[in-house]
Amino acid sequence: MDKCEIKKKNLAIIGLSWGDEGKGKFVDYFSQKADVVVRYQGGNNAGHTVVCNGKKYKFHLIPSGAVLEKEIVIANGVVIDPRVLLEEIALLEKNGKKVNLKISSTAHVIFPFHKVLDGLEEESKLDLAAGTTRRGIGPTYSDKASRWGIRMHDLIHPDILKMKLMKLIPIKEKIIQVFNPTYKIDFDSIYQEYLEYGRKLKPYIVDTAPYLNKLIDEGRKIIFEGAQGTLLGIDHGMYPYGTSSNANALGIPPGTGISPKKLGKIIGIMKAYTSRVGGGVLPTELMDDVGDQIRKQGNEYGTTTGRPRRVGWVDLFNIKYSIMLNGVDFLAITLLDALQGINPVKICTHYELNGTPLEHWPIHPEIIEKCVPIYKEFKGWDVKTPEEWSKIATRGYSSLPSEMREYIEFIEKKLETKIALISIGPSREDTICLIDDLF
Repeated sequence: MDKCEIKKKNLAIIGLSWGDEGKGKFVDYFSQKADVVVRYQGGNNAGHTVVCNGKKYKFHLIPSGAVLEKEIVIANGVVIDPRVLLEEIALLEKNGKKVNLKISSTAHVIFPFHKVLDGLEEESKLDLAAGTTRRGIGPTYSDKASRWGIRMHDLIHPDILKMKLMKLIPIKEKIIQVFNPTYKIDFDSIYQEYLEYGRKLKPYIVDTAPYLNKLIDEGRKIIFEGAQGTLLGIDHGMYPYGTSSNANALGIPPGTGISPKKLGKIIGIMKAYTSRVGGGVLPTELMDDVGDQIRKQGNEYGTTTGRPRRVGWVDLFNIKYSIMLNGVDFLAITLLDALQGINPVKICTHYELNGTPLEHWPIHPEIIEKCVPIYKEFKGWDVKTPEEWSKIATRGYSSLPSEMREYIEFIEKKLETKIALISIGPSREDTICLIDDLF
């Protein structure tokens, strides 16, 4: 029998921290060579900002490859707010973009009562509140897990939708009335609204698992686009201060129906500093003028919420955990330009607990809040204009300030993972690629 070779042309783009690492930019960057871009988890609680030809596109459900008019797939692991999705489709069409979209028939649907529950549950959790976007993501995943969920397939079958809503709405109404005794859900209004969503979205709805497997078997090049970041994941993140899905490479197989054997390379995206939105301990957080400067220079305000993000020094201790968890092949480091004019800059190398260095990131917030981050200081680099950074990007790695190169090379050595891409600006062109033929 002849020896056979499985060619894995696919690429996963994964955030290694708390989200907002710049995944959207790198999905857009690699989409130039891709055939298909797939979103596999999360909902419109996530946000990607893509800059193309000087224009900003902000997406919450649509994969970033849409700007380049690539084929895009929203797979079964995503929870979908149909109104938001239709708005994003309309935005692309308004800007002259062809929308080549497929939506999984088994992706679960967000309803208005999910959003109401999200807010009520969040308020009742007090100090255990995750700081959710209140978009109904968690309650929708809860319905999915408890097998009450309504899926995209149901929206295009009126009788099935009616039957499932008739069972689900009374339950949700009773739960909400625990918090608000007078609350009522208008069955007819929701039924008619979601029938209309189903009518508009029907052309896009297919069984995406066999479709994606067929594309892979044909040798098509696919990008898997992560939402949020690894440390927010439901199973391996800082529970309960995270999201409701596996925001890591482990979420790709169940979120798409694709075998782990077919995934290909995994690129982990990290910032040159740390940022996050929401509750939970953040050991390297900066609550001073330096933090304010990084927030301003990095434009650290949520794509989805507009909330100011918490910022701090880069934390290599938890990033190393994320590299292990995802099986990262290469790193991309973003927003180095946002640290300009700060001197010194610091890197957290590890934590100590009661004076003893820990071997690995402890994951439990009750332990992390007792830890002390240990830092190494570096000399900072000078302020440059966006135009100057862009010129440096075109000239390559050797043109970066020497202080920045020292910072980057320490990170690479400490994490024992090759840095393949460096971003020093928001545009696709503000990227330095250090490894050829990544994709």
